[in-house]
Amino acid sequence: MPLPFDTHAKALDPVFAEMSAATDHVLWEETPELSTREKILLSLVADVSQQTLGLPYEAHVVTAREHGLSADELRELLRFISYDSGYPAALAALARLTEIEQEKGLPGPTGLGHQVDANGSESPVPAPTRKAVRNLDAPFADFMDLQSRMRAGMNLLSVRERAFATMTVDVLYQTLDESFRVHVTRALRAGATPGEARAVVRFSARFGMTKAWRALRVLEALFTETGTVFA
Repeated sequence: MPLPFDTHAKALDPVFAEMSAATDHVLWEETPELSTREKILLSLVADVSQQTLGLPYEAHVVTAREHGLSADELRELLRFISYDSGYPAALAALARLTEIEQEKGLPGPTGLGHQVDANGSESPVPAPTRKAVRNLDAPFADFMDLQSRMRAGMNLLSVRERAFATMTVDVLYQTLDESFRVHVTRALRAGATPGEARAVVRFSARFGMTKAWRALRVLEALFTETGTVFA
């Protein structure tokens, strides 16, 4: 799928542009397991994680809006991944998103959000994970519960989309142990197939091939360990 920065890339370096276009063709056009919407969301997650908030982020934001993603949905994405990407990284992306909307004359957010249950006590994190983290450090476990609880009411993005987003953060940050396992499991429980989970990791190669390579090895080992039938 041609992206808005293709013309800029050609002006900077035609050979680089040719390489980039060939890469995008493989990952955008030959990854049927993921929808266009999902690929756009994962591209935005990668921009936040790697803080590529210039030309690539602008192109992905414009593409997102052209494909029907609203300003409210983009903000929910940033709110959701902020605990994995880090709040400073998400805040920088939020500020840049607002600038892009103003520069391009795009409609801004309507204020649609969710209730933040910051003062509650529950958490949607699986009980075994909560227990393991609490055994490591109780205050950190409280922090994790807070982060998960504050996101429990989000509904503009599907559970599948949120799981894929956190898997992508794991790949790019190389956090491929406990959190990756939790996020892959969440994706499968949301109805994703093992093949679709693999496609998420493969798509992240656009943002770092060696990171995706290692993540694929970890994913395969996880499937083997759990007896998941790969399809």
